[in-house]
Amino acid sequence: MSFTLAIIGRPNVGKSTLFNRLVGRKLALVDDLPGVTRDRRMHDAKLYDLRFQVIDTAGLEDAANDTLEARMRAQTELAMTEADAILFVVDAKSGVTPADLTFGEMVRKSGRPVILVVNKTEARGSQGGLYDAYTLGLGEPCPISAEHGLGMADLRDAIVEVLGEERVFAREKAEEAEQAADAVFTPAAIGALVGDDIEDPDAENVPAYDPTKPLRIAIVGRPNAGKSTLINTMLGEDRLLTGPEAGITRDSISVDWEWRGRQIKLFDTAGLRRKSRVQEKLEKLAVSDGLNAIRFAEVVIIVLDATIPFEKQDLQIADLIIREGRAPIIAFNKWDLVEDRQMVLADLYEKTARLLPQVRGIRAVPISGERGQGIDKLMENVAITDEIWNRRISTGKLNRWLEGVITHHPPPAVAGRRLKVKYMTQIKTRPPGFVVSCSRPDVMPQSYVRYLINGLRDTFEMPGVPIRLSLRTSDNPFANRAKKKR
Repeated sequence: MSFTLAIIGRPNVGKSTLFNRLVGRKLALVDDLPGVTRDRRMHDAKLYDLRFQVIDTAGLEDAANDTLEARMRAQTELAMTEADAILFVVDAKSGVTPADLTFGEMVRKSGRPVILVVNKTEARGSQGGLYDAYTLGLGEPCPISAEHGLGMADLRDAIVEVLGEERVFAREKAEEAEQAADAVFTPAAIGALVGDDIEDPDAENVPAYDPTKPLRIAIVGRPNAGKSTLINTMLGEDRLLTGPEAGITRDSISVDWEWRGRQIKLFDTAGLRRKSRVQEKLEKLAVSDGLNAIRFAEVVIIVLDATIPFEKQDLQIADLIIREGRAPIIAFNKWDLVEDRQMVLADLYEKTARLLPQVRGIRAVPISGERGQGIDKLMENVAITDEIWNRRISTGKLNRWLEGVITHHPPPAVAGRRLKVKYMTQIKTRPPGFVVSCSRPDVMPQSYVRYLINGLRDTFEMPGVPIRLSLRTSDNPFANRAKKKR
């Protein structure tokens, strides 16, 4: 079992920069503006030979109980209870402040082992701040520069000293014991393994969908649509920061969840506003982080406010997801606020079909993220959509279908010459992608391409996911050969 470290400190001391250094990637948003981080984020980290989990937290601030800052502080206190040890970070440039003294006392009372980390020691004149850190009474400070990677070896030694070698290297010892056990094979066991991985060459290569495989789901939508509240209800805890203020979420936070025995990774994203309204650098970073979450997700749940659905921005978000080739599903949130539900739902379904024709048959589910209504039905539709997104159709079935389509509705003639469609094959899944071999693909009308896509969607039951269809001409081996002289 690995250990967990929580990075704690007041705003703008470099907690997220240290977090990024330990995980080896720029996951957390970093900016000179204080208070960038709001939610707590956990990720696997590495420091030389140490393997552990690290939690990035919001900056500790003194605030009234009913404010956003107070809710951020509560998230940080939860991170402290989850951690095996605390990295308490102070800024060497500004020295120890009254806030550092206050929060240092809070960290001491937590009962967790504490490592005092003095960051930004590369700056000129930082020695005074390093000596000031002794006044916190948290032991010998460890000077580092998270931005430049200085002092990481000393930090590694401090972690080992605080937690002990047995605790720190417990995971490595367990892995060594497991590898030693796996290395022992009997002759019968070795013989049983031979040839197990050889496939039947005559079998049709259409693998069955695995409904138990882990799934990555991104939750997206406009600001204040209820994305974080929905995830908290799924998890059954206040894992993500929520509130009436729009735009609370900044970082794209991933959390693990299990639904009916299936491992799910949920990505909460910042609200996506119209591009013309995104002016501040920090919001641009948050939007970029959300777009990355969409690209790495498999299924994307588009959360719409059922009281004001299908704003222009909602449609642009849906179009972005479709162009990225993700598997989309719509959640009409805040359903508990709708009065005439039957009439409103019929109207929403009609608008969905009319406004999103490029993913005809997209699944849409009314939910209430705050009250937990409709979440099971939403996840059932997520599983169905993911199965469709992963669907593969054999070449034989495709060409038998294509032959019937061409007979019933042949492609039109262009410039007096009939277009010839020869064969079709599926070249990829996630989303389903097909190639049609035909003569003169450059003049094939888009209306006929849409006809083929809609036919594929209806015949092979692929509603609600993007379908890619590309045209190509078969190579003529004699096209560039010179005529033989007689």
